[in-house]
Amino acid sequence: MSKRNSSSSSSEEEDMRRLAVELRLLEGMAESLNSRINLLNAALTELNLANRTLEGLEKEEPDTPIFVPIGGGSYIKAKLEAKDEVIYGIGAGVAMEKTLKEAREGISNRIAELSKTKTSYEQQLRQVLQRIQADRDRLQELADRIRRGAGARDVRKAARGTE
Repeated sequence: MSKRNSSSSSSEEEDMRRLAVELRLLEGMAESLNSRINLLNAALTELNLANRTLEGLEKEEPDTPIFVPIGGGSYIKAKLEAKDEVIYGIGAGVAMEKTLKEAREGISNRIAELSKTKTSYEQQLRQVLQRIQADRDRLQELADRIRRGAGARDVRKAARGTE
């Protein structure tokens, strides 16, 4: 076996190790981005529901009977006392009283903000997934090249009569 082949093989094996480590890091990053996107989807679903509910309340008159969700797909009957007073969550467990219009504007702004963040994460995820695929392709190419090199060395050894 020549020095050049040994050096080339060693370099390729080092590249394979480096790619394997990079792949693990990229896969972790992809999982993290997926988790963030899922959390954003849940928040967006909740905000869209709140927005639609407030939109529906705009059309109702005081003393209108309504069903109020209490969780787990369960509701209680209530009467709409004042439709222009909304307790609006502003984040970090803090809520304040707002008008219906202010609450809808705030929710719409948060929906727009979260949608923009989600789009950014989805773009990052696409880039990470493309990099993962490129690294996997390169890893396969290196593995094939090393196997071919090992096979050629075995053929040369057999031709010389050594094993």
